Amino acid sequence: MIRKAKLADVKAIQALVNQYAESGQMLPRSLNELYEGLRDFHVYELRNELIGVCALHISWDGLAEIRSLAVKKDSMKNGIGSSLVKRCLDEAGELQVTRVFVLTYQDAFFRKLGFTDIDKKELPHKIWTDCLNCVKFPNCDESALVITVPRP
Repeated sequence: MIRKAKLADVKAIQALVNQYAESGQMLPRSLNELYEGLRDFHVYELRNELIGVCALHISWDGLAEIRSLAVKKDSMKNGIGSSLVKRCLDEAGELQVTRVFVLTYQDAFFRKLGFTDIDKKELPHKIWTDCLNCVKFPNCDESALVITVPRP
């Protein structure tokens, strides 16, 4: 079941996201960041266990970012990640966001969902705030992809 994240989920969200961050697949998230950005997150819960997370972060006028998509490794390949992204895209439409982008190493996954490649230079400088904390900045090797969000 997908639902909005609650305060009680924060430590489980951090554990899941930071598991991927340790292997360099995404940026780590501090408890402070997660509490402050809690409203961005959707979680996938199965039998009272959090097994997936995904955030939709509003970046600019009409622009949002998919962040921190993570699924427990033993639950991958079951459509959980796709379902979480689709829920975030639905929310983006409700908020009248027109475009959603992602910075990722999983480009094929996002292309299957309708995202297309974009030059990072086309994204507003405001989005690079988080990138300043990345060890790979300014030589980012993630792919940038974007999707146009249909209005509900």
